Amino acid sequence: MVVSDKFYAIVAGVGPGTGRAVAIRFSEDYPVVLLSRSSGSYKDVVAEINKGGRKAIGITADATDEAALKSAFETIKKELPGFKLAATIYNVRPNSRPSRKPFLELTSEDLDVSLKGNIHGLFNFGQSVVPLLLEAVESSPHPPTLLVTGATASIRGSKLWSVIAAGKSGQRILAQSLAREFGPQGVHVAHAIIDGGIDVPDASHYPTNEGTPENRISPYAIAESYWFLHTQHKSAFTQEIDLRPFIEKF
Repeated sequence: MVVSDKFYAIVAGVGPGTGRAVAIRFSEDYPVVLLSRSSGSYKDVVAEINKGGRKAIGITADATDEAALKSAFETIKKELPGFKLAATIYNVRPNSRPSRKPFLELTSEDLDVSLKGNIHGLFNFGQSVVPLLLEAVESSPHPPTLLVTGATASIRGSKLWSVIAAGKSGQRILAQSLAREFGPQGVHVAHAIIDGGIDVPDASHYPTNEGTPENRISPYAIAESYWFLHTQHKSAFTQEIDLRPFIEKF
């Protein structure tokens, strides 16, 4: 395993499922920077990656906070001098996900939480990373990539999911707009619809998908799909992919 000494990847939004698995997968090829609102979300996976002889850096930052995000990228410059950005994953969930409840019981604050985490956060993150991805177009081993984690609510407004669907669908369209603007410039922007519940496996499951319940999605399978998107040739970019368990109805 040879980890790049010229390029790095960023995973924004790290939990025990998708964020952790994606960070581990991308760390096989790049130093990875993990961004999260709380150090408790990334400290274990940072330690795990570094213990394995690879490189991971954890930075506490909220993607919805422009100042915090700016500070995070200043830290990255100091920690990885001369490195270029090859891949970014926006996997952020809102600060406090609104509960599933009837529309008439929701408040404007519930809506704001969803819009801020899903749309404002991606907007801020995109404005920070896209210029860096553009700088790497000519030299990156794979097309510089921005991947966005979506959900069933990105394409369907279900009962009791109104404010969540509003945020996720807006995020999807923002990603689509970025793909149309920056794809012709060499930056691959893709949106992933995660259509089902994600298994949060014990670390002993890694690096296989064994033990994943039939009605759940393996986060490691998601991570492999994300790596596939990152390594696609520019003649065949996928803008959107949907992932679900084989028994899931759709």
